[in-house]
Amino acid sequence: MKIFCIGRNYANHAKEMNSEVPTTPLFFMKPDTAILRPGMPFFYPEFSKDIHFECELVVKINRVGKNIAEKFAHKYYDEIGLGIDFTARDLQKICKEKGHPWEVAKAFEGSAPISKDFISKSELDLENLTFSLQQNGNIVQEGTTADMIFSIDQLIAHLSKYMTLKKGDLIYTGTPEGVGPIAIGDELKGFIGEREMFVVKVK
Repeated sequence: MKIFCIGRNYANHAKEMNSEVPTTPLFFMKPDTAILRPGMPFFYPEFSKDIHFECELVVKINRVGKNIAEKFAHKYYDEIGLGIDFTARDLQKICKEKGHPWEVAKAFEGSAPISKDFISKSELDLENLTFSLQQNGNIVQEGTTADMIFSIDQLIAHLSKYMTLKKGDLIYTGTPEGVGPIAIGDELKGFIGEREMFVVKVK
């Protein structure tokens, strides 16, 4: 299983990070050990003092594909879930300054919480699908697919140019504005529309 993560797919998030808005999709990857299974707590790692949440819609690939045309991309996924791309912002800053890869800040153990359930796309309005994240009962992020720079189908077509997509691969489709730090004792809840998708406790 491969985990693709899309960077800067919402213009306002790119601006809050003082980054350029991309003209082609940006992506990096996480290993399968980054997945935090539903119901498991996230243990704050000793190597960072500034872990941030980034809530994202997650697409699950349902078949093998390479060089997929955008007009056929919809055939390669049936379900949408929700996840978090945890980021060690202090380590990421050092990586950026030195021009190093970001894996140390993005790909660590448990850095990709994911919802237990995925929702059939036939039940969803993919053109204007809303999602949100609560931190200790307060809404900290709200997003909609209408604000994506690159649509799900565009992302699938782009990624498949470089790597064969396989059944079970996951695409974290990017985060809206509002990212912020977590602390031990926090409870994070993610929602697609009004439907609760995950609860992550930070220990």
